[in-house]
Amino acid sequence: MSSLDDLGQKRMLAALVFAGLTVSVMSTLGTPLIPTIADEQHVSLDTAQWMLTVTLLVGAIATPVLGRLGDGPQRRRVLLVTLGSAFAGSVVAATSTRFPQLLAGRALQGVGYGTVPLAIALTREHVTGDRLRSGIAMLSITVAVGAGLGFPVTGLIAQTLDFHAAFWFGAIFAAAAFVSVALAVPRATGEAKRVALDVPGALLLAGGLASLLLGISQGESLGWASAAVVALFAGAAALLAAWVHVELRRDAPLVDLRLVSQRAILGANVAALLLAMGMYIAMSLVNRLMQTPESTGYGFGATLVTTGLMLLPLSLGSLVSQQITRRVIRRYGIGVVLPAGALIVAATLLWLAVAHGRLLDIAIATALLGVGVGCSFAAMPALIVASVPEERTGSATSLNQVLRSVGGALGSAVGVAILAAHHPAATPFPQESGYTIAFLVGAVVCVVTAGLAILLAPRRRPAAVVAPRFELEQELLMEEAAVGAGVGPSVFDGERRR
Repeated sequence: MSSLDDLGQKRMLAALVFAGLTVSVMSTLGTPLIPTIADEQHVSLDTAQWMLTVTLLVGAIATPVLGRLGDGPQRRRVLLVTLGSAFAGSVVAATSTRFPQLLAGRALQGVGYGTVPLAIALTREHVTGDRLRSGIAMLSITVAVGAGLGFPVTGLIAQTLDFHAAFWFGAIFAAAAFVSVALAVPRATGEAKRVALDVPGALLLAGGLASLLLGISQGESLGWASAAVVALFAGAAALLAAWVHVELRRDAPLVDLRLVSQRAILGANVAALLLAMGMYIAMSLVNRLMQTPESTGYGFGATLVTTGLMLLPLSLGSLVSQQITRRVIRRYGIGVVLPAGALIVAATLLWLAVAHGRLLDIAIATALLGVGVGCSFAAMPALIVASVPEERTGSATSLNQVLRSVGGALGSAVGVAILAAHHPAATPFPQESGYTIAFLVGAVVCVVTAGLAILLAPRRRPAAVVAPRFELEQELLMEEAAVGAGVGPSVFDGERRR
């Protein structure tokens, strides 16, 4: 059982959620600042885009490794190292005078992508009862909440202050998150088996993800059919195939592929990839649409601050989604939440395809996007945690996090590619039809996501293996589910079985 009393669990959850929000907000520092940094650092816009690419690459590579290390007894220490790296990266970027130093800082910030999987693993270790479910759900939506909060703050800083101020802002919050976690999360007690890091698997996965994400991020500028991009995608396929081959033959793999092939986990991971794609099609296009001049006949000519404020309803919708999710689970069960959330995101994108001419339309759409994403993202870790033993929580949830990152990068690239296809050579901006088609493509992706979530839903309750000390905890969760307060027996009942 947990060594923390009720107040201690509340404090720990508050610290972990704050850490997740901090890293999520920090991840938004790049996009609004790109034009400013390109101008002040005397680099092209394409070069400045590496601020986003390098953070994504490091995050995708580091997250599975951090998640696996978080499967062991030192997950608190691993989380502190992660937050320390995010703080150091913020300071390096804030004091940068040259672009390479700025890139180094953004690379260090990318290590922070591993924060949420580690926080979920710590929550499962130390939190009991109904707070376990609600804590995991809240941690899972910090990405959406943080994005909605981060864009207006970053826009305000970019519009009124030097770009260095944005990174000092990130450094202050990263330091506060580090201290909060250090004070609120207890050290590991007792004996626990140390994990063996699968170095060959880590190197193959890192190479495969790096090639894949570089191909996606450079496809628009170099050309999707260019030799370099094709080579990157071919290299990614070869390296990832080799990774699967190695992982299936390791006694202690980086990611247990046999475990994650269970229907519940597979459905959550497929949904993570596709739903993130739909989410980032919406977010990236709304960002562009808001800043497009009114002279085009469809843009708003908004400032960075106004653009950020139009994404603020995303945070509010994500928070509201938690109450909606509880009611849906109580009435229909956890299996309905994931496809329902995907359908809400699909409806949002359909709304944007046919109604994006008023600020009210955009505000309603981003709020609905937050509800759909919040419902779905809350269901994913619940399905995963219910299906894996405690000692695999970090690595299993980190894979889900990586797939969200890949899906987000793919969604942004698809949106940009569609706009480029509807961009006449003689005009500085794409045709409005490009936005309509891109939103429709995103809606189709989310409908497919809902269908796959239904097909891959577990036909019976997930049969996970958990340590005996969690049995009472799961008893409490299922009792609460029976009266409508928990996540439902379809999620947690299997955790009692050995």
